[in-house]
Formats: sequence, structure tokens, C-alpha cells
Amino acid sequence: MIVRGAVLREMGLPAPYAESRPLRVEELELAPPGPGELLIRIRAAGLCHSDLSVIDGSRPRVMPMLLGHEATGEVVHSESPNFTPGDTIACAFVPACGTCGPCAGGRAALCEPGAAANAAGTLLSGHRRLTLGLGEVHHHLGVSGFVDHAVISAHSAVKIDPSLPPEIAALFGCAVLTGVGAVVNTAQLRAGRSAAVFGLGGVGLSALLGAVLAGAHPIVAVDVVPSKLALARSLGATAVVDARDEDAVDQVRDATAGGAEYTFETVGSAKVLEQAYAATRRGGTTVTVGLPHPSQSFTVPAVSLVAEERTVKGSYLGSSVPSRDIPQYVALYQAGRLPVDRLLTATVGLDDLNEAFDELAAGTSIRQVLLF
Repeated sequence: MIVRGAVLREMGLPAPYAESRPLRVEELELAPPGPGELLIRIRAAGLCHSDLSVIDGSRPRVMPMLLGHEATGEVVHSESPNFTPGDTIACAFVPACGTCGPCAGGRAALCEPGAAANAAGTLLSGHRRLTLGLGEVHHHLGVSGFVDHAVISAHSAVKIDPSLPPEIAALFGCAVLTGVGAVVNTAQLRAGRSAAVFGLGGVGLSALLGAVLAGAHPIVAVDVVPSKLALARSLGATAVVDARDEDAVDQVRDATAGGAEYTFETVGSAKVLEQAYAATRRGGTTVTVGLPHPSQSFTVPAVSLVAEERTVKGSYLGSSVPSRDIPQYVALYQAGRLPVDRLLTATVGLDDLNEAFDELAAGTSIRQVLLF
């Protein structure tokens, strides 16, 4: 079938993207789903820094690629016994095979075949279902959600409540799964422990919501955008810090009586990760969620790891099992305990994506969602 989607042919084109137009809306040929795959009609797809990092070249991927990895949709045709037409699903950006070592150990985010497929720009099956002209187009993280219809692996799909508004449902596939998961799965933060979140985009604010949900106190939010700091305070932060201040780390330490027991870095910057580590108290845990350029390195005083019993943990996909966690987070949202709707900045159309990514790059938005 013929579909219409946003294709990136070349990374690293200069901003503003409204002028360089790195994303081109193209008509592509979408092949039917193979065994274990689904044809879905995309309802909504969020714009995430993981998409932006491919556009600007800081997260190198194979080209050309149809972007978008935080999406929700409706099953149109199923080649999997676990899904039927009409099912509403959220997409997880790591397809979990369920049988490799990490999957068997409950660590679906580290699925080995899923990671290999994502790096190659294929579905979990190893196939690509998109073509443009005479050539294949790569899939972004097994989803490629910036398109009206997509073929995905059934291992990338999680059934969700169909009554959920699509512009909200999309957020659960990345921002919520990653941010909340970093708190409850990776850190396993317990009530009464102090927390600090560095970076208040969609993932960072989701981590803040996760800290509130877990009963953390105090909670410090750190960013450079005053409107984001104000929103963080309204969502439950007990203190906010402007990261542009020279004494930002000291302010976090003061607000947490010597340093937070748990800090979360969500920016994807080695410099910010070093700040988060410096703001973590003795015996504390620093969780890094952002994806920096592969060339960046992180330096810490090696002795502090032993003498202060410090822990640094990476968190990918919020250390989540999507089939378990997405329905739980949706239920918490519906119960009023996880107000992820507050993260939604605006909805945009397919032809507006370049301008929308300019806003994301400028830090003026939290979560914009492509709505079909």
C-alpha cells in the first residue's frame, strides 16, 4: 500500500530546520506484514530528542530512515495470534524477543536481537517493509511512527485502553516509559528518599512525576528554561534550580541537606551527568537516562566510588518490561496519580514537523505530538 510519511535522507543539516527541511514528506510503498508482524494505522506520534539526535547527527543511524518511535495506533491487520484488528496499541521502541538472555532475565530493554535490529534499521524479523523509489527505507527503532500506516513487529506493540486520547497514549511508549521507569525500575526509589532531576523535557518531567509517585522528598528540578522550572514546581518539585547558575550544584546539595540520594540525568550530556554526580550524596545513586554523542566521556573521581560507596547506573527504556509497565502507567494516569497530560505542549501535522523540531531544539516545548 502507499503511505505518506516523514523521511530523513541526510543527517546533520543545519538549523533552522524550517529552512533546511531535513524531513521530507514522501509517498512510500509499505509491504504487507510478515509472520509475527502487524499493520497499524498510526493515530499519534510524539516528537522526542531521540528523533532530534538523529536529525542533527549526534545519534548516527543508517540512512534513509523514516523517523518517529513514540507512537500509538490501531491494528488493521495482524499476523500474530496475540493481536486482532481493532486493538489499540502503544509502541515500545525496543522490540523484546522474549527468549534471549536479557529478556529471559526480565530485562526486556536490553533485548539482544531487538538492539541488533534497531541498529540495522530493520524490524525484529530483520526485514524492512518500506521502499521509496528503487531503494529500501530504514525503520527507526522498529516503529517509524511519522507515517499514516506502519508495519511493526508484534513484539513492539502493547495493548492499551482504547478510550485513551491518542495524543496522550503516544507518550507512554517513550517519555513515560523511560522517565517513570528510571525512577521505579532502575533506581527503585523508595518513599522519603531525596531526588534531583537534571533536564526537564518529556523524559525528565516524567521522571519527576515518577519521583512524586514514589513518594520522594525533597525533589529538586534542574533546567535552564524558566517555564519548565515553573511547571516542575506545579507537578510536585519542592525546589527548582536554574542550571545556568554557577552554583547550581551547590543549590541542589543545599536543598537536599548535602546531596540527593538519587539524581537523574535526562539531557544526554556528559557535562550534565558530571553535575548530577556532583549533586549526589555519599552512598547515593546517579542514574543516567540521556543518550550523549558516542564520542562523549564521563569523568568521576575514581576514589569516590569506593570511599563514598557511590553508584552510577544507566537506564535504557526505563529498565522496563513494556508489556507489564505501559498498562500499569496508563492505569495510574487514569486514576489521577500520573498526570502525563501536563507534558503535552501542542499537536502538529505531518507537514509541520521541521518547524516543530526547531521548537524542540530551542527548548521551548516539552512534548509535541504529531496527530493524524
